[in-house]
Amino acid sequence: MHFFDKRGLVAQVLRHEAGAVHAVDDVDLDIPGGQIVGLVGESGSGKTTLGRTIVGLQRPTAGAVLFDGRDLGRASRAELRRLRRRMQMIFQEPHASLSPRHRVASLLSEPYRIHRISPEERSSVGELLEMVELSPEIASHFPHQLSGGQARRVGIARALALHPELVVADEPTSGLDASAAAAVLNLIKGLRERLGLTYLVITHDLNVVGYLAETIAVMYLGQLVEIGPAERIYESPAHPYTQALLSALPEPGDGRVERRLLLPGEIPSPRTPPAGCRFHTRCAYAQERSRLESPQLEQIEPDHLVACHFWREVRAAATASRPPERRRDGDSRH
Repeated sequence: MHFFDKRGLVAQVLRHEAGAVHAVDDVDLDIPGGQIVGLVGESGSGKTTLGRTIVGLQRPTAGAVLFDGRDLGRASRAELRRLRRRMQMIFQEPHASLSPRHRVASLLSEPYRIHRISPEERSSVGELLEMVELSPEIASHFPHQLSGGQARRVGIARALALHPELVVADEPTSGLDASAAAAVLNLIKGLRERLGLTYLVITHDLNVVGYLAETIAVMYLGQLVEIGPAERIYESPAHPYTQALLSALPEPGDGRVERRLLLPGEIPSPRTPPAGCRFHTRCAYAQERSRLESPQLEQIEPDHLVACHFWREVRAAATASRPPERRRDGDSRH
């Protein structure tokens, strides 16, 4: 699977290994340079594991992680250290990732100590705080003195201290109220434009990727089931899981949720994934073929891929039920 972008920065491939439990299984994902790719799915779908593997915090048991054409698994320790400076992660729980014993100034300087960055190459604590729109006084605070939004911004500043090219943002609005969440999303978008960053944004909230992402990848039980341009995913989803996620979004203007598709049961355990299509136990379109044969990602339009035996029926149903003026969140046309 490719997005045919010559600036492609990250290609990440994980394969199934017989007898092992995999949170991520048989995934092939490209992240084009300069783009924001949104990775969505329910809790337990493997999104965070995929993100941690991409930035080198977890090692794949099989397959490869390619960064700018280099296989991280084959890199020397010195080369891996250099490459890791170019990719950073914003963690889901900012307070949990900030040591309570250190002030913000020390926390923001920590990446420089770990990577042995010379003083000449370092941004000042004040510059980092200004970058994320925090006042200089925050430098003397301990994490417990920060609000949720402030802690999130400190986490963003720490991730940007090394001037990375790729940032993986794991649930960047988790635990924030609507106002703080909107401010963080605007900050992420603004930093991309100012610094030329590439993002993988991990979330269960389609409103988040609707506002930020050019490309959306939908993940279910460790596998990617649909990938495509955000506008196309919103207008004409081709996988029943994507369709169900989108059906829960309120309509622009009135906040109503129309024709919500309820998924029966819970996401199965990755220890005992269903045979065939992993979604068939919760799918209204499932047939005998679904239980016997695992669908592969296939290209149904340029840059739009789906893993579903019955995607034509799914798309026809989605098109018929979509209100005529529906637009994705953040679209300037409404």
